[in-house]
Amino acid sequence: MKQITLTRPDDWHCHLRDGDYLTRTVGDISHQFGRAIVMPNLSPPVITVSQAREYRQRILNTIPQGRSFTPLMTLYLTEQSTIEELKKAKTCAWIAGCKLYPAGATTHSAAGITDLTKIYHLLACLEEIDLPLLIHGESINPQIDIFDRETHFIEDELIPLLKHFPALRVVLEHISTQEAVDFVREQPSKLAATITAHHLWANRNDLFQGGVRPHYFCMPILKRRKHQEALIKAATSGNEKFFLGTDSAPHPQFRKESACGCAGIYTAHSAIELYAQLFDQHQALEKLERFASLNGPAFYGLPTNPEKITLVKSPWQIPQQLTFGDTIIIPMLAGETLEWQIYPSGTQL
Repeated sequence: MKQITLTRPDDWHCHLRDGDYLTRTVGDISHQFGRAIVMPNLSPPVITVSQAREYRQRILNTIPQGRSFTPLMTLYLTEQSTIEELKKAKTCAWIAGCKLYPAGATTHSAAGITDLTKIYHLLACLEEIDLPLLIHGESINPQIDIFDRETHFIEDELIPLLKHFPALRVVLEHISTQEAVDFVREQPSKLAATITAHHLWANRNDLFQGGVRPHYFCMPILKRRKHQEALIKAATSGNEKFFLGTDSAPHPQFRKESACGCAGIYTAHSAIELYAQLFDQHQALEKLERFASLNGPAFYGLPTNPEKITLVKSPWQIPQQLTFGDTIIIPMLAGETLEWQIYPSGTQL
């Protein structure tokens, strides 16, 4: 197959950052996706509807002229969040859900939750008003090995949560293990999961091949090959519980290549092409539209995008670096050749 036309896809988990960085991130993501769920872990975090509205407007102001793109916002849950604010969020069609960060689990998560039982009253409200809960599913117990944090979170935190709130719609974000794949598959339809391009493309060998490679450092951290293979099988299966969420997370090069480098991989520049190449390699291109364009809207109760995009099998080289405000970022697979691209290719920022 040399060409494939899809319903325009959506990104159900991304980081756009703020300020001057939006020129890069919004430009890249709006070239490919019709909608994107935007993470609220700015500094300070987006915890109120008013803050989300202001952030959304800054994003809208940065969309390149002539493009149709809808940012879907989220609220950052804290132990001080209120039921009144959650109910207000439910009235806003442009707010897609609330984000649960275990405190300290990832970038800008210090304001997150130290004990899930402390916000059970908030989760009860989300269940009642049917506003989805989006979870960064990693344990913050310092005694747990970094490669086991997702599995322990499922066992120790997520299972009790789902039992307590069986009608709550939950997305387990950026899953990275065989255990997460199996758990999501076995649960009722109220639980779904997003899968990133980088967890499909890479495993922990890539992080340490020839030395420490900081541009492969992400949270959840890349796992063993067997987990990568389980994620590929899930993504290419057509199962409605799995859908596209890039978790594209840009950091300036100097912050990645430092003594304490930031976690995050930037894939927004070529995300749908990365997914297309991987699906092609696994003889599953006919399943790409379901994963990228159909399963997500079905879970969130939204219509599919009316537009189409066409991908062609035509080699192109990912740039070695990209402008990012007054600095640069290094995209995933910088300098390497991808076999698939959006047609027409569009303009570079």
